Amino acid sequence: MKILNFGSVNIDKVYKVNEVVGKKETISSKEYVELIGGKGLNQSVAISCAGIKPFHAGKIGAEGEFLKTFMKNKGIDTEFVFKSNNVSGHAVIQVDQHGENAIIVHGGSNHEITVEDIDQVLSKFDRNDWLLIQNEISNLDYLIQAASKKGMKIFLNPSPITEELLSHPLELIDTFILNEVEGSRLTSATDVETILEGLTLRFPDADFILTLGEKGSLYYDGSHKYIQNAFKVDAVDPTGAGDTYTGYYLAGRFNGWSIEDSMKFASAASAISVTQLGASNSIPTLQQVSDWLERMGSGEWEN
Repeated sequence: MKILNFGSVNIDKVYKVNEVVGKKETISSKEYVELIGGKGLNQSVAISCAGIKPFHAGKIGAEGEFLKTFMKNKGIDTEFVFKSNNVSGHAVIQVDQHGENAIIVHGGSNHEITVEDIDQVLSKFDRNDWLLIQNEISNLDYLIQAASKKGMKIFLNPSPITEELLSHPLELIDTFILNEVEGSRLTSATDVETILEGLTLRFPDADFILTLGEKGSLYYDGSHKYIQNAFKVDAVDPTGAGDTYTGYYLAGRFNGWSIEDSMKFASAASAISVTQLGASNSIPTLQQVSDWLERMGSGEWEN
């Protein structure tokens, strides 16, 4: 059994600012740093950091070989990372003095995933292998249908959520890992309980992890509910926190951990990640998360 993450690979261009720029406003940044990211890549790194070697499928631009090297060094199988003549996907990220962010994403080579690419990759995977997807690559609807026909277990992080995504065959998804805003878009509900009811009515065969920021996260499958409180930390940069959670949760379940333990480690890993600048480079290892939880249990950290 294997995990395939078919997702984006980006260059993150991060600007630290006092406040996020407003309409018709020009501001100066206090600091600039170029980092490696993309929701797909971040989640593959998190899976690897949690102890599982994932296969990553995607596409990089002509200048993006260093992205592939980075993934290899992180323990990710990059056999299915293809090359494009276009620029690599990239994001322009503003991080303000309060640790809040605003992000503009340019798809680049992430939007050049073809049906032929998908068929080539999926030919190497079998029934009961796991597929993780987000919404930052092209031909996602075909990918969902093709993976479902093979009998793969499909996990979707529906981010960014768009009208096009809502038209995809989401009834084929086995597990949704999503935040409150995404849950609201899928259900037209605003409070958590109504979101959960709406999700189970619309997708009765799926289960759900709903992340709620500082309020923690919860699991629901229509019958069972598990709640994980958030860990309190001084946030520096929330970029990639959700990706860290997603990768850790998936790795935990793949390892045979309980839902509760997978949520606990995912929550702790994402809490650690926001205490550092950046996305992929801020994801902790499983040993670091274990040590952190042990120190916190001894009273060194506040929960």
